Amino acid sequence: MAKILKGATAQETHSAILDLIRSSGVVTRVDLADRSGLTGASISRVVKQLLADGLIIETGLGDPTGGKRATLLQFNPRARHAVGISIDTPSTTYVVTDMNGRVIEQLSAKGIGRDTPATVIKRLTAELEDLIVKTSIEPATLVGVGVALAGRQGGGDQLLRANANKYAWEPFAVRDTLSAAIDHPIVVENDSTCAAIGEFWTGRIPSANDFATVYMAAGFGLGLVTNGDVYRGSSSNVGEIGHMVLDVNGPDCWCGGRGCLEGLAAPARVVSLAEQDKSLTADLGLRGRRSAIRSDFARIARAAASGEPRCLALIEESATYLAKALLSITNLLDLDQIILAGPGFSEAGEIYVRVASAEINRLSFVRAMHPTRVELSKLGPSAAALGAASLVLHSQLTPHQTANRGALSG
Repeated sequence: MAKILKGATAQETHSAILDLIRSSGVVTRVDLADRSGLTGASISRVVKQLLADGLIIETGLGDPTGGKRATLLQFNPRARHAVGISIDTPSTTYVVTDMNGRVIEQLSAKGIGRDTPATVIKRLTAELEDLIVKTSIEPATLVGVGVALAGRQGGGDQLLRANANKYAWEPFAVRDTLSAAIDHPIVVENDSTCAAIGEFWTGRIPSANDFATVYMAAGFGLGLVTNGDVYRGSSSNVGEIGHMVLDVNGPDCWCGGRGCLEGLAAPARVVSLAEQDKSLTADLGLRGRRSAIRSDFARIARAAASGEPRCLALIEESATYLAKALLSITNLLDLDQIILAGPGFSEAGEIYVRVASAEINRLSFVRAMHPTRVELSKLGPSAAALGAASLVLHSQLTPHQTANRGALSG
């Protein structure tokens, strides 16, 4: 933190100190001075301004140390609010959070289905307005709306997928369309990036800790947090771990490659393998429709978690492919923490954790220097929506690291 604040502007210093308070939960002025490298007088000035802005509050006294007991500081949770929306095929999830990222209102509504993006956005706008009214929060405290989406961000004329109508979200200008309809700043990111920043913000992870979040829904995505911000790449499309090639002679993938993680281990692949066993298909009541892949996968995963041997073998095969991909990512990035998030891990996430942990800590290049922790997200199935709200708070409240950050529109 001291390095970050060297030569920083007043705004950057205020932002960095606010982030220290976020990650600490409860902290004293003395602690802030020790961790930031600033003088006590400088910390006092910053804290005084943050108190005046209503962003933090004094919340009692610290433990006795023989002298005057220090005053404790923490976020003022009601000072700011954010909305997060996760747009997915089965459902759309809305959350309204306070400044700590705590959910104060949540709504699950109709998903994309077969509707056009324009139709979905029109419906979303109406549902969002109703939700904001329902929460009864002060309008001035709502700092923005975050939207989590799967797939490529930023649009463009060249589509990766063959059916332009079916994948109409790829070139659709979500942020611009929403900005024209909603009188709040808007940020749009892929779901894995949102999930990662949700872990960072709500989990009070310090800015010095780098980690990755793997998000599984229909496919796989990876969000990377480094130096207190998500890494986006040159076009905000970093983290397509689902298209890491694991078998050069493997099945064709819609991206144009062969043997991608998605084609070997995603829910659609697991369901396809299960359907080759007619007795298993009948026992589980698999529906065998494309629209039912996610629910069929959930049935297989639940059975695997209960110990059904045929299903356990299928999920362990999927987990092994994911583990191989994460091993390569760990060797590349020297990670010490990987978090598994998203609805795909809801039913059998512990199996994925077990297989990935064993593989990485048996074979990673740095295993003799430090372990790599693989764990399930504590955010639950709403990780992307909660992360989208957290991304808004992160962008608005702690903007001292802006090298990679996408701007909010509005």
